[in-house]
Amino acid sequence: MGGLLQALVGVSEKAAELARLCRREEPLFQLLVAEKTGPDRNRRFLQDFKTLADVLIQEVIKHDLGKEFPELQGHIHGEESNEFRDVQGGTVAVRVCATREDTVALLLSVLGPEQAAAELLADAVHRDVVLGDVTLAGAEPGVSPRDLAVWIDPIDSTNEYIGGREDVPPVDGIAPAGLCSALVLVGAFDRLSGRPVLGVINEPFFRRDPETRRWQGRYHWDVAHGDTRLCSLSPPDPHPVPRVVLSRAEGAAVRGALGPLCGGRLHFAAGAGYKMLCVILGLADAYVLSEGTTFAWDACAPHAILRALGGGVVALEGALRARREGRAGDPPELVYNRPAEGAGGAERWANRGGLVAYLHPQHLEAVLGALATVPGL
Repeated sequence: MGGLLQALVGVSEKAAELARLCRREEPLFQLLVAEKTGPDRNRRFLQDFKTLADVLIQEVIKHDLGKEFPELQGHIHGEESNEFRDVQGGTVAVRVCATREDTVALLLSVLGPEQAAAELLADAVHRDVVLGDVTLAGAEPGVSPRDLAVWIDPIDSTNEYIGGREDVPPVDGIAPAGLCSALVLVGAFDRLSGRPVLGVINEPFFRRDPETRRWQGRYHWDVAHGDTRLCSLSPPDPHPVPRVVLSRAEGAAVRGALGPLCGGRLHFAAGAGYKMLCVILGLADAYVLSEGTTFAWDACAPHAILRALGGGVVALEGALRARREGRAGDPPELVYNRPAEGAGGAERWANRGGLVAYLHPQHLEAVLGALATVPGL
């Protein structure tokens, strides 16, 4: 297990470096932001390239984890399909090849003449990651990889990643938007119960080095299995007046119900993963989403860390139903092994009915009490 946790952190670090590389190296950056200056062909290509960045990161994680832990092969899931349009108009399956040269050749089938870009990406894909985290190396609770499956969100908050804004001032420590909300999320869950047990959140754009001006990242990890609760973070203290973070798209009824609970002040941010990270770090006490617009890959890793810190992520619709029916016991939490009935494609893995991410049970109770007054929820 310790080896698996270290592997999850290692692949998140490789993913974070790929994300930084696409913004740092000129041949890749020009492809990433081509819509700002390029003709229509380049604008269409931008959509391909930013998807390629997502897909390549996802496939690197799948490849590296599956190679080290064969028991996980077939049980590593991601947001993106790896089927991609090639330069001849056909399709190619983006994957990590046996050699750096083979990976360059495959990437050129998508990127066309962009030799420098293909070589930069292939170099990063085949580079080994060495971790020097002593605390992480000592985390060895007992659960077998054969009992787990993995959800990957290669770049959560992709629009903020592409936009790349660095000048968004935080409000009470919470960034309303910007590059800092682009995260790599890797979470492992129990195949049988669906409960998240391992989570890694990587912040590729945590801070700039003041001398080199290069971005530096950081990561957070946990174990929440059986009676074991290990985390790279300590549980933060609750605020006297609860802070709730929402999406800008959240409806007026939910805002109106939660406003009085929060002293008339709500917080807003981009990216589901980032909003859950705000709860994990104690910048917010709860993240509320009333719509089914997040997915298993958004929530699995943060949910695991919240569990390790004493919190969780509840299914909002089910929690309110149980409350109104007077059912005792803990409200239902999200699980990650059950596709939604009657849905197709990505919607099979949508967190239907919304969610509440929380750290302290008293804040969950207060949020659910406020939301129970909203008609239609």
